[in-house]
Amino acid sequence: MGWITRIATAAVLAAALASTTSAKTLRIGLAEDPDLLDPTLARTFVGRIVFASLCDKLFDISPDLKVVPQLATGYEWSADNMALTLKLREGVVFHDGEPFNAAAVKFSIERHLTLQGSFRKAEISAVQSVDVLDEHTVRLNLSKPFAPLLAAFTDRAGMIVSPKAAKAEAGNFSAHPVCAGPFKFVERVAQDRIVLDKFDKYWNKDNVHLDRVEFRPIVDNTARLANLQSGSLEFIERVLPTDLPSLRKDPKLQTATVSSLAYWGITINLANGPKADNPLGKDARVREAFELAIDRNAIPQVVFNGEFTAGNQWEPVGNPYYIKEIPVPQRNLEKAKELLKAAGHPDLVVNLMVPTTQEDQQGAQVLQAMVKEAGIDLRIQAVEFATSLDRANRGDFEAYYIGWSGRTDPDGNLYNFVACKAANNDGHYCNPEADKALDESRTTNDPAARYQAYKKAAEILIAKDRPIIYLFQRKWIYGLTKQLRGFTPYPDGLIRVVGVTLE
Repeated sequence: MGWITRIATAAVLAAALASTTSAKTLRIGLAEDPDLLDPTLARTFVGRIVFASLCDKLFDISPDLKVVPQLATGYEWSADNMALTLKLREGVVFHDGEPFNAAAVKFSIERHLTLQGSFRKAEISAVQSVDVLDEHTVRLNLSKPFAPLLAAFTDRAGMIVSPKAAKAEAGNFSAHPVCAGPFKFVERVAQDRIVLDKFDKYWNKDNVHLDRVEFRPIVDNTARLANLQSGSLEFIERVLPTDLPSLRKDPKLQTATVSSLAYWGITINLANGPKADNPLGKDARVREAFELAIDRNAIPQVVFNGEFTAGNQWEPVGNPYYIKEIPVPQRNLEKAKELLKAAGHPDLVVNLMVPTTQEDQQGAQVLQAMVKEAGIDLRIQAVEFATSLDRANRGDFEAYYIGWSGRTDPDGNLYNFVACKAANNDGHYCNPEADKALDESRTTNDPAARYQAYKKAAEILIAKDRPIIYLFQRKWIYGLTKQLRGFTPYPDGLIRVVGVTLE
């Protein structure tokens, strides 16, 4: 009996070990900890990375930025562009087993439009009502033609949640999100990990080759890279360009890069509470002086090893919607000093809120050195990323060094940050003439007409008011183990794990 018991015990242990080693877990190092895991309320880039595994959307994008089907299989515009009819994928279920159907789509879109604190409302504000035509067909009725709508549905506005779960959880849905993506939520430990397990009823399950995905927020770039090199992580996002040489020399690792849709800049508090009451927020001449004190080529070269590109707009140089009539301005210290003197602030103090990530801190320090030469004392306030977003929303800042991960349609890079009542307009900037131009850009699908509308907006936003001073466009850089195969980088920076294998 003793030998039999030992043999049986050994067999159990071997089976357990085999089960453990055969389970394929992909551990991804994130540069920050995401905010709320609720597609309606979320606003962080890292949250979008998690959502890419958790919540399918009505549409996705291809690597060359074309709109492709996901939960919706097709669409048709009405003749007057005042209605959009969507055909939905059949045989899809949410992580809680509830069916995905037209009623669920209606629920999620209406939730985006009506839930208190929604950051999606401005993205799809033209949707007036949603009609369920049959179990797998919905019609969206618009208040006016709305060109960016399909692009919005390739991101969080297109994520569909389980109505049953959202109603049951009410204000706590983000703690137990239920979607229809390839992986389902298991647990979240703040500042430590987010764990997702493979969903065995996923509509495209045959193309999911991982059993678990764990997201590990590690703010320090050096620590994140060290975890990849030691084998504690299989994948890290936002590798510093200066770390690329060492990564490329490591025989166990590989890199992936792609030009992004993202920009970095400085958001100015113009009218959001008492902290807007300062020269930078109140005087456009001071903001122009601040911009003229900046050498835009310096930050990409000094901080990012020449990998990123200087920019002065919400779209990169060379993009069809980049306003070529307003090119990147040259640094002009003398004019900056003259403007500050004329405004009565030759010795100006500006408090700049900066997330604690290494690259953001380094970028801010380069800015600090540059503007000092014009007489501007730039004081850096390091704040944890999610906390900085909350402070910005409350108006607890003067200027904010912050990036945006970018969208396929220019409206997604602009409207929600500068329109008078937009959700992400942290500085509370408002100019009716700019709003009029932005509205024009939304109501036509003609690229030439949209360009002219954006040109009108740029003449106000970039050349006059400067609510955001754009600095540069980045490149997405990833580090990953050579055991990982099938990963394709996308310009939106999201990590799509469907189709990825781990040897």
